[in-house]
Amino acid sequence: MSRLEEALAAGRFVVTSELLAVDSGGLDAVRERLAPFEGYVDATNATDNTSAHAHASPLAVAIALRQLGMEPVLQLTCRDRNRLALEADLVGAALHGVENVLCLTGDDVTAGDEPEARRVFDLDSIQLLALGGSLARGTYLSGRRIDPPPKLFLGATENSGAPPYDYRVDRALKKVRAGARFLQLQCGFRPEQLEFFMAGAVETGLAEQCAILPSILLVRSAKSLRFIEANVPGIQVPEETIARCESAADPEHECFELACELAEHARSLPGVAGLHLISFRREAGIARLCQRLGIPTRAERETSGYRRPVAV
Repeated sequence: MSRLEEALAAGRFVVTSELLAVDSGGLDAVRERLAPFEGYVDATNATDNTSAHAHASPLAVAIALRQLGMEPVLQLTCRDRNRLALEADLVGAALHGVENVLCLTGDDVTAGDEPEARRVFDLDSIQLLALGGSLARGTYLSGRRIDPPPKLFLGATENSGAPPYDYRVDRALKKVRAGARFLQLQCGFRPEQLEFFMAGAVETGLAEQCAILPSILLVRSAKSLRFIEANVPGIQVPEETIARCESAADPEHECFELACELAEHARSLPGVAGLHLISFRREAGIARLCQRLGIPTRAERETSGYRRPVAV
């Protein structure tokens, strides 16, 4: 059982994060990106060519994270691999003790800086979850046996802030039925949308069937918020939120305050198992946010049993 799976099974409040993309520099580059928040997170995502921009492979980064003592979450997208490559990466990850896998369809290549790249999409995220489940039961898609089967703890993403809103919980349930044990939600800036999603997750039993981790994005400027609103599909940043940060005496501080407010709201909702924190700042923004909200370090949570809210 992975450390992330163990923490969620014990009902502890979990914090995950994303590692800034790595292109070179070896273990030192991974260590540099991890160090500012290492003490607070239960696991860190090794991202997979985010927004269709090439970087060091997620499997290589996940192995590096393990070598540094951090629990990795391997992101795998279907955009760049057929089913053979996906099977190879999944069993290869398990071979190195990487058990947590976030299954993604992937952004289209037109979102990146090499739009002439050929799309694969042999499978989608739901089919990838089913594939991971088959491997964990000891069988390749061909029917060929794997003995012993790889240990995998599968997750997926969902966007609580993208229309049609009524469909999002049902879509998440499909992913759970396909094998997802945890969900990292897309970051959002409209708390009422997350509240609506979590109410549905509790009502339908989704929150009991998998661990739900809302994402909180830390940015440094109102310019970043405006860029997200204009260029990132599925994320809405209200104009009044952007204006609040633009007009503040210290815009960077106001952006941090905004992230703290969104995180406090998210963790207060019934059914929330923890938080997924994303920061493009090369400093201790994630650690500062945890300290501000009174979230203990990972070691303290493991010994104190710091728990998630109870769904009522």
